[in-house]
Amino acid sequence: MSQNHYHVLGVPATATPVDIKLAYKRLAVQLHPDKHGGNPIYEERFKAVAVAYRVLNDPARRAAYDQQLRQAEQRLAEAQRQQEYRVQGQRVYGVPMPPPAPLRTRRPAGSAERHYRSIPKQRKFTRRDYILTFSLLAGLLFFVMIVKLTMDHVTAVSNYEDGLAAYGQRKWETANAYFTEALHFKPTYREALKRRAEIQHLINRNYREAGNDYAAALRETKEPAERATLLYRLAQCQVQLGQIASAEHNLTNALALDSTQSGAWLARGEVRLFEQRRFPGAIHDFTAGLRHRSIVGRPLPTKYLTYRGLAYFKLQDLTQARQDYRRVLEANPRNGQVHFLLGRVAQQEGNAPAACEFFRRAVLLGYIYADEARQQNCP
Repeated sequence: MSQNHYHVLGVPATATPVDIKLAYKRLAVQLHPDKHGGNPIYEERFKAVAVAYRVLNDPARRAAYDQQLRQAEQRLAEAQRQQEYRVQGQRVYGVPMPPPAPLRTRRPAGSAERHYRSIPKQRKFTRRDYILTFSLLAGLLFFVMIVKLTMDHVTAVSNYEDGLAAYGQRKWETANAYFTEALHFKPTYREALKRRAEIQHLINRNYREAGNDYAAALRETKEPAERATLLYRLAQCQVQLGQIASAEHNLTNALALDSTQSGAWLARGEVRLFEQRRFPGAIHDFTAGLRHRSIVGRPLPTKYLTYRGLAYFKLQDLTQARQDYRRVLEANPRNGQVHFLLGRVAQQEGNAPAACEFFRRAVLLGYIYADEARQQNCP
């Protein structure tokens, strides 16, 4: 085999650039033609050393040269392998003949002389195979679940938006159907639960279904003010269903979360007045609710002024009762019920003529319950 550049410089193929440079300097000094009187042999060797150094000193050229050397070695090895597998009788020029096959000195061994060893039966599925199969199935199941959840969410949102459009157009049945469809795909969809509950509560008067939806929406709500509103609406449904203790409990929790909810104050005052007959607590709740409505600039509802006056009357605080009743009359002078209640106040104070006058006005204004009181107490 002809020498390559590494052989010319006398360094191995793994030599470092420093080793290559030192070998070149040493050989350049030894083989310089001037030291040998212009001998052409040394001149050729000096040129070969210079060429080898130019190639090996450049990293890019050296890498390309190393690749050429490896390819040449691979071709040589492939040729040798092909030669080894040639037919025994084939003669290739320049290649020595293969050695002759060994002569047999005896007959092949019989079955009695042979030693047989059974090959252990391999299991079809190894532990690794089971792990890979299980991982593949788990990944596939997880992917299917993610796709289903995504599609359910998209469908639920689409139905909710359609229901919201119908809700804005006051198409209550259509809106309720869309919200129900949205909840079919996503049962915990809070906004759909709230909207459907409002339809059942305020439009259909189906307080049981509305209460169930409010309770489900509460489980998905974390924000305190929103929870307070849902508790207030749930309590309204419970009052209609006769669940007074639960309603009072939920109204108390709503006010603990948001004490500015005038509706919850007034609703709890109504429960305490008519259902629990806790008149001081009712007065406190009506006062707080009316105060919060006044702070935000909303008109005072005469109904709750009347209720507070009734609570004062039950406690025999006739002065405060009269003040609330008269505030109602200022807003609505033709309220026959309040004329009747003022007659009751006058009757408690022993002012029979004033009581009879109030009863008479109540009857004239259409409050028929005052007629019986007038007949019993007025001549």
